[in-house]
Amino acid sequence: MQKNISTELNPLWLEMVKAVKREVVPAVGCTEPVSLALASAIAAKRLGKSVERVEAKVSANMMKNGMGVIVPGTDTAGLLIAAAVGALGGDPEGQLEVLRNLTLKQVEEGKRMVAEKRVQIAVADVPNVLYSEARVIHGEEWVRVCIADNHTQVVRIEHNGELVYQAQPQEGEADENSACFLAEMGAQDVFEFATKAPLEMIGFIKEAARLNDALANEGMNGHYGLQIGATLKRQSEQGLLADCLMSRVLMRTTAASDARMGGASLPAMTNSGSGNQGIAATVPVIVVAEYVKADEEALIRALMLSHMMAIYIHGKLPKLSALCAVTTASMGAAAGMAWLLKKDFVTVSMAISSMIGDVAGMICDGASNSCAMKVSTAVGAACKAVFMALEGIRVTGHEGIVADNVDVSIANIGDLACKGMLQTDSQILQIMLNKA
Repeated sequence: MQKNISTELNPLWLEMVKAVKREVVPAVGCTEPVSLALASAIAAKRLGKSVERVEAKVSANMMKNGMGVIVPGTDTAGLLIAAAVGALGGDPEGQLEVLRNLTLKQVEEGKRMVAEKRVQIAVADVPNVLYSEARVIHGEEWVRVCIADNHTQVVRIEHNGELVYQAQPQEGEADENSACFLAEMGAQDVFEFATKAPLEMIGFIKEAARLNDALANEGMNGHYGLQIGATLKRQSEQGLLADCLMSRVLMRTTAASDARMGGASLPAMTNSGSGNQGIAATVPVIVVAEYVKADEEALIRALMLSHMMAIYIHGKLPKLSALCAVTTASMGAAAGMAWLLKKDFVTVSMAISSMIGDVAGMICDGASNSCAMKVSTAVGAACKAVFMALEGIRVTGHEGIVADNVDVSIANIGDLACKGMLQTDSQILQIMLNKA
């Protein structure tokens, strides 16, 4: 029986629990179009009349991430349909599950609005990396709702030009204080928290396994996206792919991403604002836990290690950037898998270091079905890095952006994303807009 360790001696653990509860939440659909749908839903409720038109604006990164992804329940991609169905049938109290209860009638009306060009979308000239606004209109009456800095944070509401609500700066101070606290920690702190904190303190993370495993099962049906997971399963059955631990990780994790990006109406448990990041941090750990026949406590601790490590690493990055954050979430998965297979920090840090030397340069070119390809690449790299670490092998501090110290390597990823890839991000968006 594990000794119950007092949280009074570990104030950082309390901050980590807050961080996980803030960053690991359920969402139906890709979080960028869903954020716009939420703005539309809140605005429509305030309007209190049938919505005839929607005028929406999003930040450049939100435009990039929302252009090509299927909106759940609609079989249609993009921000236009998200804004429309959010206004017509979104739950204004639903947060990232705003579109969970859409009806067929609401979806058809939303498609009609888009076809009749009664929904407009533009890039907002704002400094916020994450920003969406919806202006819903009935006749001469309108309501505008603005969301900024995270996917559900309403910062401004206007009704016919009158300011109804304006967020005050102090409302975000608690999160800022928590962020400062967490900035002082390192990978070893995350490891100690996940492996030693009282089980009742961290047991809530098991919900991530329930939600994302259900998405994996749905994706294995082969009806969504690029059907990568289902394709790999068929190839395994035909003998073209080995039925091994790595193959199972690839199949199930990618199937969950197929389902999410392909418009499944099941919720994903997110990480750092992304369902794919949540999937990448969850499903590989589930598969390895099943393989080693881990008990419930081991699964919970591995999941917490994975998700908190992913949050720690992503905290060095912008909210949205040119760097595909499925790679950093998969570094969390590498930590969780490594701990299940060999319960020591050295193995965990070696696996993360090798991943940084492998996939740190993968770009994000918007949310779409092809994200499942990136998921498969990232979790495949995680498996490879873990297998190397089990043999005492890692990418060394003499190679590339990898340092001897894992925390320095993680900081280097942050510098790459924050400073080195700004022009890359702009160029990716320009290429995508030129295709449209």
